Amino acid sequence: MSTPLKNDRFLRALRREPVDRTPVWLMRQAGRYLPEYRATRAQAGSFLKLAKNPELACEVTLQPLRRFPLDAAILFSDILTVPDAMGLGLYFADGEGPKFERPISSAADIAKLAVPDMETELGYVMDAVRTIRRELDGSVPLIGFSGSPWTLACYMVEGGGSDNYSKVKSLALNDPAAMHRLLEVTTDAVIAYLSAQHQAGAQALQVFDTWGGVLSPSMYREFSLRYLQRIAAELPRGDGAERAPLILFGKGNDPYLDELASSGAEGVGVDWTVELGEAVRRTGGRVAIQGNLDPVTLYAEPDAIAREVGRALDSYRDGNGGSREGHVFNLGHGLSPDMKPEHVGALVEAVHTLSAR
Repeated sequence: MSTPLKNDRFLRALRREPVDRTPVWLMRQAGRYLPEYRATRAQAGSFLKLAKNPELACEVTLQPLRRFPLDAAILFSDILTVPDAMGLGLYFADGEGPKFERPISSAADIAKLAVPDMETELGYVMDAVRTIRRELDGSVPLIGFSGSPWTLACYMVEGGGSDNYSKVKSLALNDPAAMHRLLEVTTDAVIAYLSAQHQAGAQALQVFDTWGGVLSPSMYREFSLRYLQRIAAELPRGDGAERAPLILFGKGNDPYLDELASSGAEGVGVDWTVELGEAVRRTGGRVAIQGNLDPVTLYAEPDAIAREVGRALDSYRDGNGGSREGHVFNLGHGLSPDMKPEHVGALVEAVHTLSAR
């Protein structure tokens, strides 16, 4: 586990230290846009079987790194492993995304929930982390991750994706005490899960608050932000050079950047609806900023991709007093299955070329 990193610019950027160029990794960088991923998934038999097989999860984690000079690997898994381990019965319906066999529908259901054991119920995730760290052999850092308590609660109560989040929002409005009990146990589980990933070898950690942006400001602060703040405050992640930086990412988190920057997290990820320069000014140098190219840009031609990369890099620099430090380049959300791998390559090359110090 002590192999020195050959490329540490991602971790240096999160610590807001000087780097030779802006680091880049991409949400969903291991995925269906790669033919080799589709072949490995077919070999596994299903997405869930792929995620639960440490050797194959390692293989698909490494696939994008063989194609592109990315500055970090991210564990191949799913945000819904935690509620699955809590007994909700995760499955994937063709064309419909993730669903739960036993969604939460009452305070009695919530009372039965407990933090799963990380080395038994979620041991396959920790085995994957250990396997990936071994195979990376210090080439780049490994990112571990979890869904946010609010985002997990959305899936747990709705039973899957949702158009209007009516079930989870009505639970929060009708019985806020029950909603907070659900969020408390989920937060306990997220902290334990991320801590276990760090212990297994993850060198940075990200929380995906994918559905925080569907809440009104008052509900966001009550049902999402306070639990993100708890994670940032309570998650043990080491000290000094061995400390694993924490990134809080949320779609629609633009109105709350000041509060997220004050949480104690090392980085805040932003979507594409806020200028990077504005995000830097509003966070005041308290955190690194990750983002934020609109993923749809990758459907454009490489010249257009490079132009938009340059625009984002310059916006960050302009907001940071002329400095490019403290920036991790990413998309404002994940890659889509029908994107061209060569366009992803053009993005990575543009980031490294245009940001070279």
